[in-house]
Amino acid sequence: MAFICIVILFNFSCKNQSVSIDISGEIINPHTYIIPRVGQPIKIDGRDDDPSWKKAIFSEDFIDIVGEKIPNQKTRLKMLWDEEFLYIYTHLEERHIWATLKERDTIIFYNNDFEVFISPSNSNHNYIEIEINALNTVWDLLLDRPYNTKGNPIFNWNLPDLKTAVHIEGTINNPKDTDQYWSVEMAIPMQALKELKRPPKKEPLLGQQWRINFSRVQWDHEIIEDRYYRKKENGKYLRENNWVWSSQGVINMHLPEHWGYIEFAESPKISEPFTHKTDAEIEQITYALFRKIAYGQYKYLRDNTPGKITSIQPIGLDDRKLKITLLNSYAGFDLEVVDQLNGAVYTIDERGYLNRPKDQ
Repeated sequence: MAFICIVILFNFSCKNQSVSIDISGEIINPHTYIIPRVGQPIKIDGRDDDPSWKKAIFSEDFIDIVGEKIPNQKTRLKMLWDEEFLYIYTHLEERHIWATLKERDTIIFYNNDFEVFISPSNSNHNYIEIEINALNTVWDLLLDRPYNTKGNPIFNWNLPDLKTAVHIEGTINNPKDTDQYWSVEMAIPMQALKELKRPPKKEPLLGQQWRINFSRVQWDHEIIEDRYYRKKENGKYLRENNWVWSSQGVINMHLPEHWGYIEFAESPKISEPFTHKTDAEIEQITYALFRKIAYGQYKYLRDNTPGKITSIQPIGLDDRKLKITLLNSYAGFDLEVVDQLNGAVYTIDERGYLNRPKDQ
């Protein structure tokens, strides 16, 4: 019996292929945090002595960005929320507190800094980054998608009504003594965050989950004529240390699919396990395959003839029964992952935009 290809809009190829892709070590198990709600606004002064902070619990200590090394100075944080703000308090142990950058929206990570990354839609599209140093100098920016997928950072974007404060237990920019810590307190306006969400663009509700991560950039330093400088060897700056709340697995904060999960709640729910609202494992699998195809070792599949259909066999999974198909088009490609146990369909395109089942 002859097999007839029906051509609609463009000429699809009838030849299929099957490719095995190893994603061993690509699946991240992100940290989670239940954020309790507060009944009244918090005074932002860089301290956690407001009575409301007693309702929040500290996170795990930060770890190295790839999850292998333990930093030699501790960092931890806690969070609260109300209808107007997401509140964050961070405690950063530091023996030498220094900072030089004073102008807003300069590249703050050239100093030691604390960074916040938020995706209100559990997506790697439309997310924000906030950086702050010990002088309380802020850089905030918006990204439509990550740099690896040709994202466009909007550097002149500012968070209206952002409140930040820094407290220093020690003396800043004084190398003659030993400091204890610096702390950051911020109130991030919900109004700005909800505008980044997929529809419906509403304030967070109880039980809603977002993606978030935090990074502490820490430079090795040297002291020259009683001033701090980033350390150099052979005329080049040493690479910075990156300490994070939830491991990224690689030295790259701009993989939102690896960030931690937060859930908005009335109380911390210490005794209750975190229950994901979406299938976090399948999403990790989908993103891992996307990275391999979009800009990894299998990017030749990205450039197949429009209409090419490729069956993908993932290597390194346990017992997930998945049917995975790559379809090339003139615009790029679509990767489809079907959970054969429940029929749930996940798709991701060449931009890294993930579509979930409608009930998620």
